[in-house]
Amino acid sequence: MGSLTEVTNTGDGFMATTIDAVVNWGRKNSLWPMPLGLSCCAIEMMSMVGPRFDLARFGAEAMRFSPRQCDLMIVAGTLTWKMAQAARTIYDQMPEPKWVIAMGVCASSGGMYRNYSVVQGVDLLFPVDMYVPGCPPRPEAVIDAVLKLQKRIERERAWSTGRQRPMPANPRGPILARS
Repeated sequence: MGSLTEVTNTGDGFMATTIDAVVNWGRKNSLWPMPLGLSCCAIEMMSMVGPRFDLARFGAEAMRFSPRQCDLMIVAGTLTWKMAQAARTIYDQMPEPKWVIAMGVCASSGGMYRNYSVVQGVDLLFPVDMYVPGCPPRPEAVIDAVLKLQKRIERERAWSTGRQRPMPANPRGPILARS
């Protein structure tokens, strides 16, 4: 029940932390995913936000379809070169800081499609933070990637200048070049 005596507050309490810790705590617990569901992996991504797996427990349930409101892009499925320009535009419209999860073997490496029309890994277009293997990967694997990404965000410097990783070189020439 606790003490029945009155506790007097002297007003001498204080909290010691760093700005980086506070900002990163807010960033890691309020990820807003941009779902880029391109094929069968999108079904698993949909079930990830459903009641059985409930991504909302980890602070990433607010799926938005406007890139200007998102900070996490989940590329789920086979990305073709026809769709690559749109994916790159969505990535460019997302505000900094931004993170990318490549969900499934097709997004990570092109999967079983070794032909001219399929991008052999979305890391050719933009930097990827987490790769989730599987065809299609289970929702638990994607949630594990989100948790690992949250731990990575927690260790980042909040006020760093620009992106720490270089953008990948464009293998297709000026098709997807941005100025």
